[in-house]
Amino acid sequence: MSIVPDNADDVIDSRDVIARIEELQHTRQHFMDTESSIPWAEAEPDEAEELAALEALAQEAEGCADWPYGETLVRDSYFKDYAQQLAEDIGCLNDDDKWPYTCTDWELAARELRYDYTSVDFAGVTYWVRS
Repeated sequence: MSIVPDNADDVIDSRDVIARIEELQHTRQHFMDTESSIPWAEAEPDEAEELAALEALAQEAEGCADWPYGETLVRDSYFKDYAQQLAEDIGCLNDDDKWPYTCTDWELAARELRYDYTSVDFAGVTYWVRS
């Protein structure tokens, strides 16, 4: 079973979205192959809704170059923390907890980083993906 991406997650990997879509499509096909008289969307409304939301997200974001290889989607409300963690991860900051490192305007840094990102909607929640 794959990781189930949720629009409450701070960070989502596009490969998890792709894997979950494939899993749900397989489940839907298996259900349809059993020749049930009940439509899959009625029998499994939660899964049908999840599949629709994930497919809409994938369609909106698949134009990003690395979508099939692992693109990171960052929840809008987490983007400032993401920008700070990214700066630390790539060595823009040192481990020194004194000036000027304690004076960084992370709101501004996040806004400037966001210029390289495109917003996408995941079931009513904005995520940012590198464009």
